[in-house]
Amino acid sequence: MADTGSFKIEEKMNGRRRFLVAATTVVGGIATVGVATPFMLSMMPSERAKAAGAPVEVDISKLESGQLLLVEWRGKVVWVLKRTEEMLETLIQLEQEEVLADPDSEREQQPEYAKNTTRSIKPETLVVEGLCTHLGCSPVFRKDIAPEDLGPDWLGGFFCPCHGSKFDLAGRVYKDLPAPTNLIVPPHVYLSDSLLLIGSESKESA
Repeated sequence: MADTGSFKIEEKMNGRRRFLVAATTVVGGIATVGVATPFMLSMMPSERAKAAGAPVEVDISKLESGQLLLVEWRGKVVWVLKRTEEMLETLIQLEQEEVLADPDSEREQQPEYAKNTTRSIKPETLVVEGLCTHLGCSPVFRKDIAPEDLGPDWLGGFFCPCHGSKFDLAGRVYKDLPAPTNLIVPPHVYLSDSLLLIGSESKESA
């Protein structure tokens, strides 16, 4: 006949083993969820990520002549420059001096409406990506005329400090410099005289 006391002790130990196994399984499950949740969330696109490729509306009503506005679109910086009459005159002057690599924007890199001297829909307003077409550095806006470091022929524009590429106030690249093409003109459309939509050529996208 089995000892009743021994049987009770064995049953008690078995119960404890079952409890420990169950507890370990639960804790392990919680840990797994803790690891998996951030991973699952990382696979779900955030609102910011979804908006990254969407068109961006820009109010230019307060943009003053000679002022440069920085806008973020698709993770890039887009420049909106309101040019003065003097700035526009320099564009023609540079064409006459034949110092630009692609003055007429003939290379296939911009919308049809940017294939003109001002590279814009409206002469006074330039819209370009603020990235050098050489290696993607961000040029500096230099509207000063004939500064000592850029020489007496500098009429204002964008200078890339990384490798010395120069662009005029229409984003056209100077000859014989590292940047192979003009600054890129992103798709854009005017919703009104004061509202610009960057990232689309259709007003219906607004």
